[in-house]
Amino acid sequence: MADDAVPERSTGGGPLSGVLVADFSRVLAGPYATMLLADMGAEVIKVEGPKGDDTRAWVPPVRDEVSTYYLGINRGKRSIALDLRDEADAQVARELAHRADVLIENFKPGGLDKYGLGFEAVKAANPGIVYASISGFGSGAGRHVPGYDLMVQAISGLMSLTGDPDGPPYRAGISVFDVMAGNHAVIGVLAALRHRDRTGQGQHIEVNLLSSALTGLVNHSSAYVAGDVVPYRMGNAHPSVFPYEPLPTADNDLIVAAANDGQFRKLCEVLGIPEIADDPRFARNADRTERREELRPILTERLAKRGAVEWFELLVEAGVPSGPINTIDGGFAMAERFGLDPVVEVGEGDRAIPTTRHPIRFSETPVTYTLPPPELDEHGAELRRWLTGPQEDDRG
Repeated sequence: MADDAVPERSTGGGPLSGVLVADFSRVLAGPYATMLLADMGAEVIKVEGPKGDDTRAWVPPVRDEVSTYYLGINRGKRSIALDLRDEADAQVARELAHRADVLIENFKPGGLDKYGLGFEAVKAANPGIVYASISGFGSGAGRHVPGYDLMVQAISGLMSLTGDPDGPPYRAGISVFDVMAGNHAVIGVLAALRHRDRTGQGQHIEVNLLSSALTGLVNHSSAYVAGDVVPYRMGNAHPSVFPYEPLPTADNDLIVAAANDGQFRKLCEVLGIPEIADDPRFARNADRTERREELRPILTERLAKRGAVEWFELLVEAGVPSGPINTIDGGFAMAERFGLDPVVEVGEGDRAIPTTRHPIRFSETPVTYTLPPPELDEHGAELRRWLTGPQEDDRG
C-alpha cells in the first residue's frame, strides 16, 4: 500500500473479493478461519494487542526467528496493533468494525462489550455486520470457562477414545477442535453473507469448541445419543468396521481400510486368499467385526510376504483403500506425487514464505495468496490514516 492511500480492496481473484473482515481473534480457531477467508479473496485486517498474537511466541520451531505456528495461519492479512484499553485505539477499532462486512472474535463471551465492540453496539452502527464469536463453551452457563483445545479434547470425551485400550488417554496430535471450530465459523460466515445478500440484514454467529467437538465425534456421538452406548478406547481399531486399522507387513505397518464387502473381497484376491471372502465367518462386515481376532492373523500371515509400500501399490491398484504410515514429510511427498501441489509460496524476495495450500479449488474464482503473514503492526500507520479519515462506502 502506498503511504497516503486507502488500503486497497480486492477487485478480483477470489470468490470473497470485496468483503472486508475485521479479525479480532488470536491463537488458532479464529486466525485459521480468517486465513481461509483471506485466501478466498477477502480483505482481512488482523487486530492485535501491543504484544501481538500469542502464537508469535509459540516456539520452536521457527523460520528466520519467526514462529512457524504463527506463519501457518496468518497469511493474507494486514496487521494493526491496538490497545483497546486506550480510548483512541478503541475508537480506531470501532471504526474498523463499523466499516467491516464481517467481524470475527474469540474473546471470552461479552469481553468486547466494554470497548463498544460487542455485537449489539456494532450492529447499531453497522446493521449489515456478520459478527462471528468463537468461544470454548458458549455464551451461557459455560461463558466463564477459558477455552483451549486440550481442555475440550478432555471434556468432550475424545481423549477417552484415543490411545491403547489398557493405556492412558491421549490428546490428538493437533488441536483438532480449534481447526474444526474455525471451519464451522467459516461456514457460518458464508451462510450469513448469503442471507445478507438477500435481506440486507447482518446477524450474530456463535461457534464454540465443545459443540464443534461433539458434532465432530460423529459416529461416537451417535452411538451415545441414539444407541445409549458409551464408546471406549480401542487403540487403532474401529468399533464397527474390520479391517480398518494398521496391520503388520514384512517391514512396516500398513493401513488397510476394507470398509465394505466388495473391498474385502478385492483385498482377499490381492493377498491370494480369495476363499476367505466366501467363508461364512467373514462374509459380511458385521461378521468380520465380531470375529476380528480370528481374521486378523489370517491377513497378517499373508501381508508378511511383502513390504508396506509394495502392498500399498498392489492394493490401491485393485481398489482397496490402504496407505503407509508416513511422517509429515512423507505426507507432503505423497501429495506432491498425486499432483496436489501442497506447498505455495507467499510473498516475494526475503519475505517469501512457504505455506500449505488452501484445501479448496475453485474452477472460476481461484484462491489467491497475496500477502505473507504480517509483522506486528506492519500496516498500522496506513490503516490508522484510513480509519481516522473520512469514511467511504467501499463495500459496493
